[in-house]
Amino acid sequence: MSTKIISRRNFRLDKKDELIPLLKKLRKSAEKQEGFVSRSTYSNLNESGEYLVISEWLTLEDWNRWMDKKKTRKIQGKIDSLLGEKTFFDAYQEEKF
Repeated sequence: MSTKIISRRNFRLDKKDELIPLLKKLRKSAEKQEGFVSRSTYSNLNESGEYLVISEWLTLEDWNRWMDKKKTRKIQGKIDSLLGEKTFFDAYQEEKF
């Protein structure tokens, strides 16, 4: 069963021009990772600057392997530094009830 990873970030709009290239780099890296299925990005209509990324992976282990890569951690660290806070990640699986 696939896993959905929800990432939540609050953008500092004054840093958006620096953030976008890093986010694109992170996305391209994920797309090359074994187990990656898809991703979608959403902006909060009620809270300007808040974004959710929902990515789908074949397994949680696939996502963890990608997140544990030195390159991924480095990019994510730069993103968090620009944001001034850590990105929140939560893992979900579908329930059949």
